[in-house]
Amino acid sequence: MKRLLLILASLMLLAPAAPAYAAGTLTWTADDGITAYKSAPTTATAGATTIVFENSAATGNTTGMPHTLTFDTSTEGYNHDVSLNILANPFDAGNGRHEATVTLTPGRYRYFCSIPGHSTMVGEFVVTDGPGPDPDTTPPTVTAAAAGTQDADGNYVGTATVTVTAADNTGGSGVKTVEYSLDGGAFQAYTAPVAVTAAGSHTFRSRATDNAGNVSAVGSLSFAVVAPAPDEDTTPPTVNHTVAGTRDTDGNYVGSATATLTATDDDSGVDRVEYSLDGAAFTAYTAPVVVSTAGMHMLHYRATDKAGNTSAEKMAHFTVVPAEEPDTTPPTVVAEVDGEENENGAYVGRATVTVTANDTESDVATIQYALDAGAWLAYAQPVVVTGLGAHTVRARATDTAGNTSPEQTVTFTVVGTGSDACEVPDTRTTVIIGGDDTGVPNSDTGDGCTINDLIDEYASYPNHAAFVRHVETVTAALVAGGTLTKRQQGTIVRAAARSDIGSLVR
Repeated sequence: MKRLLLILASLMLLAPAAPAYAAGTLTWTADDGITAYKSAPTTATAGATTIVFENSAATGNTTGMPHTLTFDTSTEGYNHDVSLNILANPFDAGNGRHEATVTLTPGRYRYFCSIPGHSTMVGEFVVTDGPGPDPDTTPPTVTAAAAGTQDADGNYVGTATVTVTAADNTGGSGVKTVEYSLDGGAFQAYTAPVAVTAAGSHTFRSRATDNAGNVSAVGSLSFAVVAPAPDEDTTPPTVNHTVAGTRDTDGNYVGSATATLTATDDDSGVDRVEYSLDGAAFTAYTAPVVVSTAGMHMLHYRATDKAGNTSAEKMAHFTVVPAEEPDTTPPTVVAEVDGEENENGAYVGRATVTVTANDTESDVATIQYALDAGAWLAYAQPVVVTGLGAHTVRARATDTAGNTSPEQTVTFTVVGTGSDACEVPDTRTTVIIGGDDTGVPNSDTGDGCTINDLIDEYASYPNHAAFVRHVETVTAALVAGGTLTKRQQGTIVRAAARSDIGSLVR
């Protein structure tokens, strides 16, 4: 894995140039964990800033686990004027430590690790106005506040969690380090809220140093922790999230994403769950949150039990992309007639109808046709019409999305070839197919041809089904012309179906 991962950093400043403030430094660190950065800043001062990202053996990475420091440039509610993406691991060319120079503007920035599986490595920091170009001689300010369940005397029951906040709004060089000391102990680096559980009185001191070397006055906070009563609930609820929806190959949610929050509390029970979407105010969670706006989203959430204990705030981030519009456009259908025409435009002997269909969105699923008053049939090849007289062929198509085209219609007339149409007509008394006597009179159909002549049982057909379709077509035209009744047509078609004309075994 050594030397195989390279730093990927792209810097793109979109906003107008900011005033020339004193340069500051913001440092992020990471280790073997994949749930959170080891340390990260919470505040900064506007202006030119050196971003330091260290994911090395010195920061606790002993396995070569890679991480990125990526600035969010799309989620609403955050500044989007800095594009930063640094990939680091202990074995890269920088041994896991990398720097980049950016210009920060007042507001909030969101950052995250873009490596799959590291989705909870997310945070944000606040940037305040810079002081201007003058040298920074003013120390930062530091405050500490305790939180937790308190009794009637103001003592913290079970645990007091102390949060330190440092700012360098006047000097402008930016906070470099924050330290704390508990009960007279040595000062140590402050990276996260400190939970104090030992019963008794405590003194919590804190201080901050800015990038110009100015050290704040030491702040002091006094408080007391008392042991909880045996049945007293001092444990906050557990709260988690799931995000569901249809996802594309990049893991984005297509059309919408549904975030579901669940909370449990084994002691006093859950009182309420709250959430904040894309920087909005926290609101009560009562049902899954459906997000359909395209873009990247950040969901903050927390839960409070009936004893007043509130869980640590958690976050989830996801991206929604637009869904494709459904196909509501039917196919287009064209029916064309071909054959030998006489001087009146009638087709001599036979007409061939070809149907084509096209669909620009989905695929064409089926094509159907109907001859004269006949039923709809599947279209598989051009339809040959030999029955004398006027004919109508209707055609339609359906695509794979279920859209059916309007019917397309062609009309034409088929005529015989004169007195030579049937030089040796079949003059059998009744219609006979393959030796099967239908009992239907073998009437003259015009131009010296009989029904047996038009059926033409001794012609060549590609298969038995083609012969039956030919008989259906011929008899349908004779029904339309009054030569046959519908009942007589049925008798003839059934005889054709019983025969083996057109089959290979005949």
